[in-house]
Amino acid sequence: MVEYRIDRHSGVATYVQIVQQTKQALRMGLLRPGDRLPTAREVVEATAINPNTVLKAYRELEREGLVEARRGLGTFVRRALGTTPVDPSLRTELAAWAEKARAAGLERDDVAALFTAVLDKHFQGERS
Repeated sequence: MVEYRIDRHSGVATYVQIVQQTKQALRMGLLRPGDRLPTAREVVEATAINPNTVLKAYRELEREGLVEARRGLGTFVRRALGTTPVDPSLRTELAAWAEKARAAGLERDDVAALFTAVLDKHFQGERS
């Protein structure tokens, strides 16, 4: 099950963070069709956010066709994202790179900006 981490200082709306993290879990194969998302109550207890925020995120995911709410049962994944399984060696290499960047004194935001710049260069014209 996915565990949401809310960064109140990111400038990104809380419900958008939930949507983004759910999509990331779908891409990484951590969530698969048929899996149940945490209930709004579970997310509220873990993150101390407003239940309406969770429901707004889940409605957005439902609108995109990624999840479906089943009355009295919960919210379930309808479809996965991504078409290619992630090669474990890529994850290992990326983790090593991230550690090297951190050892070089880069902050998280610096690493994210660098990684995004490289992605933008290599995936020009593509948007997910």
